[in-house]
Amino acid sequence: MSDNELGTYVRTRREAVTPAEVGLPVGARRRTPGLRRSELATLAGISVEYLTRLEQGRDRNPSPQVLGALADTLNLSIDERLLLRRLAKASGADAVMCTGAVDPPSRTVRPTVRAILDRLEPTPAVLVNWFGDVITYTDAYDRYARPLGILDAGQPNILRYVFTDERARTMYPEWERVADEQIAHLRHEAPLQDPHVTALADELTVTAGACFADRLAAVPTPPRRTGVDLVAHPEAGTLRLAYETLFLPDADGRRLVVHLPADDATAAALDRLNGRRPGALRAVNG
Repeated sequence: MSDNELGTYVRTRREAVTPAEVGLPVGARRRTPGLRRSELATLAGISVEYLTRLEQGRDRNPSPQVLGALADTLNLSIDERLLLRRLAKASGADAVMCTGAVDPPSRTVRPTVRAILDRLEPTPAVLVNWFGDVITYTDAYDRYARPLGILDAGQPNILRYVFTDERARTMYPEWERVADEQIAHLRHEAPLQDPHVTALADELTVTAGACFADRLAAVPTPPRRTGVDLVAHPEAGTLRLAYETLFLPDADGRRLVVHLPADDATAAALDRLNGRRPGALRAVNG
């Protein structure tokens, strides 16, 4: 095993990308396979000297922003971005993030909150914390969200799904707005000095790249507490879901998001998902 796996990986990925793939002209006499260092450095917004040190293993602590920029420029897949981040963490003294002894967010649900969710059936409702972790949900939310892929992970996270799951851009025709709102919740509700928030932000800066990092660096805006989401559901068809956000007095900023049909067609589609006769749910404006 090489003692410079990160640098070797960056170099081999650079050499595997052709100039045409990143919009550069292809010269008649190129001896360098793939991209030149100067080309990758310019496109990623870093210096040639720094890229040289990184590839040679003389710098083993690249920031998440540098890794994200390199991943964007090299058109890395999600799996390749995860590998890049793992190699970066292994190359230095926990280069990306070390959470120390801070306890992870609790996943315990108070009995009264569980009872509220039970009484919300058959309405899709989900409890999340300020990191976007899915804590618990109604059975109706399971039937709605599982076909979208939101619950595929062992510990589902809405932010990771929206920014790193390719299905999210298909499921949400208004993906740009949905992404903006997820960042607004993170910026407005989560203490950015919390090591777990920092670790998640660093992770997504690498795995999602500029679409996440640019939003996180922009001027913050307050999140919307209510609105309507348009969802292209693979089993129920097009859904218009009104949502209400209810905040709970928990230390990790938990919020209960309740989804309601915004029109009669959506109400009927949710009834079919839940195996109920049409009309069991009513549109909020019906």
